[in-house]
This record gives sequence, C-alpha cells and structure tokens, in this order.
Amino acid sequence: MSGQLMPCNPREISSLFLFEKLSPEQLGRLCSQGRVELFEPGPVYTEGDPATCFFVMIEGTVVLSRRVGGDDVEVSRTSQPGVYGGAMQAYLGDRVRQVYNNSMRVTEPTRFFVLPADLFADAMREWFPMAVHLLEGLFFGSKNTQAAIGQRERLLALGSLSAGLTHELNNPAAAAVRATATLRERVAKMRHKLAMIAEGPFSRDALANLIEVQERTAERVAKAPVLSPLEASDREDMLADWLEDHGIEHGWQLSPTFVQAGLDVDWLEQVAAAVDEEILPGAIGWLNYTVETELLMNEIEDSTTRISHLVDAAKQYSQLDRAPFRVVDVHELLDSTLLMLSGKRGPGIKVVKEYDRTIPPVPAYPAELNQVWTNLIDNAVSAMHSAGGEGTLTVRTALDHEQVLVEFRDTGPGVAPEIKGRIFDPFFTTKPVGEGTGLGLDISWRIVVNKHHGTLRVESVPGDTRFQVLLPLTAQTPPEEAEEPV
Repeated sequence: MSGQLMPCNPREISSLFLFEKLSPEQLGRLCSQGRVELFEPGPVYTEGDPATCFFVMIEGTVVLSRRVGGDDVEVSRTSQPGVYGGAMQAYLGDRVRQVYNNSMRVTEPTRFFVLPADLFADAMREWFPMAVHLLEGLFFGSKNTQAAIGQRERLLALGSLSAGLTHELNNPAAAAVRATATLRERVAKMRHKLAMIAEGPFSRDALANLIEVQERTAERVAKAPVLSPLEASDREDMLADWLEDHGIEHGWQLSPTFVQAGLDVDWLEQVAAAVDEEILPGAIGWLNYTVETELLMNEIEDSTTRISHLVDAAKQYSQLDRAPFRVVDVHELLDSTLLMLSGKRGPGIKVVKEYDRTIPPVPAYPAELNQVWTNLIDNAVSAMHSAGGEGTLTVRTALDHEQVLVEFRDTGPGVAPEIKGRIFDPFFTTKPVGEGTGLGLDISWRIVVNKHHGTLRVESVPGDTRFQVLLPLTAQTPPEEAEEPV
C-alpha cells in the first residue's frame, strides 16, 4: 500500500532517536534517497510479502501483528515517534529471505519516513561497517548455534528414548526367555510321565479318556476367568482339600496352577468320573503338566506380543516408511509417544488419557508432531520430578471450533508469571545447567505455529500447568510449499 508523498525535512527526521547522531550530510542523503509518506488508517505492509522498504514512524499510531494459524495476532501497538519496522535485515542481503516478518497497519493518519531496502542496506554498510559485521555475526552465529544445539537436543532425546525403549523391551524379552526355559523342563517331565503311563496297566479306553480330558483342560486354560486375590485364595483352599481327600500328594502345590488355569472342584469331579480311580493320581499329574505348558505358552505369547507392540510403537513414533506429510489420527501419535517415554516417567507419575475419539484426523507432519509431544511430556515429567517425583499427567484431546486441541496438563509447581512470556524463547530454560538446552519449546513453537499454522499456548498456576496445541483441520500450506523441517 502506498501513502501520500510529503516533503522530507532533515531537521524533523533528526529528531527521531534512530537518526539523532547522524551528520547533516547523512540526514540530507536520507531525505534525498528516501521519502515521507502519509498513510490513512489501514494496512502498510503484510507479513510474508517481499521486504522492499524500511519504515520509521514520525507521528501517528502503528499496530504490528503476526499470523498465527488463520488469525492475525496483535503483538505491539504504539504511538512513540521513531519506532521502525519493515526491511530491518536488508543489510544481510540475499543470505536470508527478505520478507516482512510481521504485518503493520495504522489506526489513524500516520506519517513515515520510508527508505527503499537496497538504499537502507547501502547506508548501513557505508556508515556503520563495524556494527554491520557485529550484527551479521550475531545473526548467523545465533542461527548456527541454535541449529547445532537443536541437533544436540534431538540426540539427547533420542538417547533418552533409546534407554527407555531398551528398558521396556528387556522386561518381556526376559520373561519370554524364562518361560521358554521352564517350558522345556515341563515338556521333558511330560514326556517322562507319558512313558510311565504307557508302561502302566492302563486300558485303551482309559488312555482315550485321559487324552480327551487333556484336550478339554487345554481349552479351559484359554478361557480362564480373572479372579480377585480373595477369590483365588478361596478356590486354592478348596482344590487343595479335594486333592488331599482323593489321595493326591502335594495337592497344595498343584492347586495354585489349577486355579490360574480356571479349573475348579466341579472340573476335578468330571476328571475323576472320566478316568479310573487307580490312575487318577497319574492323570492329575499329567493334567498339571498340561496346564503348566499351556500357561507358559500363554506367557511367551504375551511377552512376544508385547515386544511386537513396542516395535510397532517405535515405528509409529519415528514414522519410518511413512509419508512426511499425511492425514493422521493424533491419538495414535500420542499413544506411541507416551509408550516410548513410559520408562522415563517413573512409578510416581500417573498418566490419564481423556481422548475425544470423535475428532477427525488432521493433515500434519506426524514425525514432527511426535517431537512436540516428546518435548511437552518431557517438560511436564521434569516439572513433577522437581516437586518430589509424584503427580498426574493428563493428556486431553477435544474439538475446538475448527481446530483439534491437544492438551498436556501436569500437577507440577507451575510456570512463574515473570518467566511465562519467555519460555518459548530460544535457549531459555529453567532446568539446571547441563540438563536442558532451552530449545525444546522453541522447536515445538516453530513446528506447531510455523509449520502447521497452529497455536501453542500455556496456562499455569501451581499444581495445574496446561500446554495446549491447536491444529487446523484443513491443510493451509501444500506439502511442496511448506518450510524445511525444523
């Protein structure tokens, strides 16, 4: 938008704090190369457009805003003469993308001194060469440091996740190894018992009945009910008494296994009715091995299923073999991240899921959203660990107008009001030295706001801190035009 051209008075622009130390020759050059424009209420420039001019307000009122999702959020409003905006990094040239990084509008007739970006860059390099070198070093040095520490942040997170995943995989793997060793021992005993039965004076019909009972027992194990500790104890006592009454030695050792398999006194009565009395002790021993082998195979199946589930969660978390941009169910991403971080939480932190399963999938970069979840969960866990290692992490999803809300709520000490406005700044951290880089929330902000056109905000009081991520339900940036991954 162009304004009404007006005369440029070197004395007037020298009153602005930005130019107060310039010589008369420099002021004259500015007036000859630049211009004074009067803008009526409305936009001056728009975020994302090529940065062609440097603006310094002489009088009036300006409002600066940033685009967050589909909304323009006001970040500054001032009437102070001398405030500036626009092509502020023109002196960096084509080494950075020269676009307006915010939007400016005026709310009343406002006069600006306007200098074309290339002339502003020339004046900076000629008049302030040392300052330009320092500013270049600060800009690129900070950017390189941020990139290097960002990589370190990812490596630290990867190391933590790897340790947690190894711990989670070790438990079911060790259980499967133990169960396999025990199963081998039980099968060997079963073979020995089978040989004893085969050599005994048992009729063909008796053996047929025993095999039928064995098959029905195995089927019963697969359908074993879940009993409370009190119910299981009462049933064990009844089974032990029944076994003792029928001359079965060590019945108290057999009864817990039979109860775990879902067998009861009625079942044992059916076994006793199906086999001859003289082979009942051998039949009970044979069925005990059958039950044990079935239970051990169930344990091995559960352990290997758990391992498979963990591997699937790791693949979901890392998004291996997946398209970088696609429509996803945020609950799948949240579940995989929570599982990957379960070893880091510790026993004192409880996780509560309040999912609204009716919310639709969202177009997103899932691997990077998993990084956001990781940072927010890790911060919540660290906050609760600092307060004694106990608390509750609540992960909630909901539909918020045309956006999906993902909220992480913890019961930690909260974010102090004096630092609330700084927590998303690069390198700002409240963790002890060596434990945080201060980039987790900055990275999360850039992923949510810049890459997904969403919103990341925080609400906090002691005992109730909530980080909220809002993601649009429709893709506002085609994948081929999206920024490079942060």
